[in-house]
Amino acid sequence: MHRVEHVMGFPVSLRVDDVTDPSVPEGAADAVFAWLREVDERFSPYREGSEVSRLDRGELSADRVSDDLAEVLGLCEEYRIATGGAFDIRLPGRGLDPCAVVKGWSVQRAADLLASAGLTRFCLNAGGDVVVSGGPWRVGVRHPFIADKVCAVLGLTDAAVATSARYERGDHILDGRTGLPAVGLDSVTVVAPDLTLADTVATAAFALGREGVEWAASQADCEVYAVVAGGGVLRTPGFPTAGAGSAAA
Repeated sequence: MHRVEHVMGFPVSLRVDDVTDPSVPEGAADAVFAWLREVDERFSPYREGSEVSRLDRGELSADRVSDDLAEVLGLCEEYRIATGGAFDIRLPGRGLDPCAVVKGWSVQRAADLLASAGLTRFCLNAGGDVVVSGGPWRVGVRHPFIADKVCAVLGLTDAAVATSARYERGDHILDGRTGLPAVGLDSVTVVAPDLTLADTVATAAFALGREGVEWAASQADCEVYAVVAGGGVLRTPGFPTAGAGSAAA
């Protein structure tokens, strides 16, 4: 089964290979996309009626937010502290924006829904951030300068991969210590056991700049591939490049 929908501002594709009863993956896919649409309604800072927007306007107190939003805000604060303020969802002159955590967190939750439905071999790709189960799968890392090229191909089984870069949205990641666009890296890719970790670490590392590569590599269960500004690649020894025989993803 293969299904694609545009949710949360980017394309989300789901491929399921272990289909015995066709009704199971279709029902699981319905649940995945319904959840992601719910997340967009509740947590988007661009929707006036979202929980995030209401909190930002002071219409909702911090001690009255949902358990889900409390979890997201807790992760945001954890990474703000861990990066010395480089990763910050509350920048001067800007509204509250936890999207850097919400994306990976919500897509990982979606993958958990698939696993709970009994699916064991699937690939969930949300705007280039990917969760896979079963495998091996081949996952390409987009080249930061050449849109139709990849700079690495990964072989993954039961893992997640996320990339932070400028190529889709320009200088959208700011260094919270300065309030200015982050510099030092053209892209950073993180492989981790789940997408909440991979996506948040990738964004936080990009915000830190060149020092973010070493910081990301020091995070438990994370492997890192970074293209540094001015050329050159830094990678951890365990970064899982693909071997022969992997299935395409």
